[in-house]
Amino acid sequence: MDHIPRLSEVLYVGLCRKIGTPTEVAIRRDVMDMWEMIEKNKQIYTGTTYMFTGSYREGFRFDSSDMDVMFWNHSHKMISKVSQFSIYDTSKHTIILMEDTDTPPGFVILQLLTQPKDTYITSALVSLKGIGYLSNLLWRENNLQIIREYKGYHTVESHGPCSTGCHGNIEIDLAFCLKSIHWTKITSTWIERSLNYNWPPAFVLNEILKNGYHCVPIGNNILSPFYELEWRLSFSQAEQKLVCTMNHTQFLCYGLLKIFLKEVIKDSIDEPLLCSYHIKTTMFWIIQLETIQWCPNNLLNCFWKCFKYLVHCVYRGVFPNFFIPQNNMFLNKIIGSARGFLFEQLNQYYRMGVSCLLLSPTLRSILEPALRTPSFAVHFLEGHVKSDVEIDYHCRFEIFSLSFSNMTYQEMFTQLKSIERLLQFLFSPCQTLTLQCCTAQILIDMVFIAAHSSFCNTHKEMFALERTFCNILKLAGSIGCDSDLLYLALYYYRIGRYHGTIRLIHFIRKRLSQPFIFYNLRDEQRYKSVCRLSPSGRMKMARAKDLVLNVGVLYIPELLLEQQEAKNSGELSLFISPFLTLEWLSVLSYYRLGNRPQCQQSLSDLKTLLLYDDGRHIPTDHRDLAWQILGICQHLVGDLLGALQSYQESLKKEPCHRIQEATEARIKYTEMQLHRHIL
Repeated sequence: MDHIPRLSEVLYVGLCRKIGTPTEVAIRRDVMDMWEMIEKNKQIYTGTTYMFTGSYREGFRFDSSDMDVMFWNHSHKMISKVSQFSIYDTSKHTIILMEDTDTPPGFVILQLLTQPKDTYITSALVSLKGIGYLSNLLWRENNLQIIREYKGYHTVESHGPCSTGCHGNIEIDLAFCLKSIHWTKITSTWIERSLNYNWPPAFVLNEILKNGYHCVPIGNNILSPFYELEWRLSFSQAEQKLVCTMNHTQFLCYGLLKIFLKEVIKDSIDEPLLCSYHIKTTMFWIIQLETIQWCPNNLLNCFWKCFKYLVHCVYRGVFPNFFIPQNNMFLNKIIGSARGFLFEQLNQYYRMGVSCLLLSPTLRSILEPALRTPSFAVHFLEGHVKSDVEIDYHCRFEIFSLSFSNMTYQEMFTQLKSIERLLQFLFSPCQTLTLQCCTAQILIDMVFIAAHSSFCNTHKEMFALERTFCNILKLAGSIGCDSDLLYLALYYYRIGRYHGTIRLIHFIRKRLSQPFIFYNLRDEQRYKSVCRLSPSGRMKMARAKDLVLNVGVLYIPELLLEQQEAKNSGELSLFISPFLTLEWLSVLSYYRLGNRPQCQQSLSDLKTLLLYDDGRHIPTDHRDLAWQILGICQHLVGDLLGALQSYQESLKKEPCHRIQEATEARIKYTEMQLHRHIL
């Protein structure tokens, strides 16, 4: 095995580049942690909490990864003993008792102890011998119906305890569940085992115990007479904490197993028996019970130890749940001839040794250079090295992926209260930057939502309110990046301050024309000139981001039709390039001021930008709306033929914003006007 340490380090470095360096994984988690802290009070206010779980929340960013989201209502309180009944206020809470006396390990039956406070509980209620229980089947059907009614999702279907649907190109698993902080007796062995083996560390274990666990609507065996009443205990929140305690070698080994599962084990099987959860459970057992040196030059041995455990479990037909070992996760699933076939498949790989990894295209591409050249070697620290621009770009991508769309004014005010409290604490640079960016976006959204619904009795009140809104938008622009000032330009245009819009556009254009600015593409050499600045300074000076327009709020009258159509199609937001916005607002403002030469010049600049941009200024998936905006501007100045061509070009692009019906309506209206001109 002399070659194993060298190959292990090569594999470690390759996986760092494929899965993420320690810094990148930390950034992903820090951003999500801060987002959850900002959201916490708002979710308490609304009475419903949701959290991301699964691979995405753990820090993976595989191209094929779906997103897992869990929801629960704060007024639904689950208890494990009747004596815990007195803890809660029955006038505010629906009390549910978990019964596990006659259920398979890891499953409970939920008995309703009080009158339900909402139709959600009532609609899932069934009676058994005069006692009310919650039906997992009815619960899932209700959830499925709710998701199907929301236009943002398509191809919605039931998948285990979840409702699975696609939002755009992303597959999302939505699990509506119930939460408890009262640990059942059957989980006591896991708590004792964790203390004995000192994994997870005591502070992590205490946090897990404080946060509790969930019940999800799925039974153990569909043939069981009580299947409809059984609910499975879910420890997704605890699992996320456990993954975050892994060192980077452990995390990469986890990712390595996931790649091997997807590209090798599942590759030739129509209905795979093993899933990612089996991989995760394998990692937990090996980390807790086995004495392994988890380091980069031992990565192949770590993988092999985990793979051997998986093969052994399939051979025995027993795969114990990490939290409740009495729960055999293979029971009723991987049995009989199916288990035999799976064992033969895994045993074939086992006989190949670690060379079975070469069956994976991804892993083969990493290992082949080292196998062809015996002298080929890398030091594991090479996998940790990323340039400042790469790290900043990754941080930018994670932060700008966050969304606070379609909230009420009160919900955003609650978020600002959370931010005010968070300012008292010290965070990592990435978390501080996330807090800063989120604050700017919330302030911007608050202004436009308030402006959308505000009513003034006098001109004096209106001017005072407009001055307040402008000051808040200026504050948001000073907190966020320079492109955030475009929201102020939008507001100036909306209230008729066209000269102010023009002046601000000139200022922003000058700032965004700096060579070190990165938006969709980046120039590493030029970016080095700002690397000496703090993360906040680099965000302010060197980053540009899209304008995100909430489809339910009026920003600018010219886009009202597109917002309404996107809303009807289930979209939450429209995304517009800041560079496109500069030219677009220039056209509109000069038109309103009656400056025809400057209006035509700006229109020409806008068209040139669209025709010759290489993706640096307008992302490919935003071009449906970009061509639509050009058509609107051409229509406004009277170029009907040019507008018609631009609308038709919009229809040819990827329908990212789902505004096709709005485009077709504009085409029809333009053709009518052209017909009148001909007549």
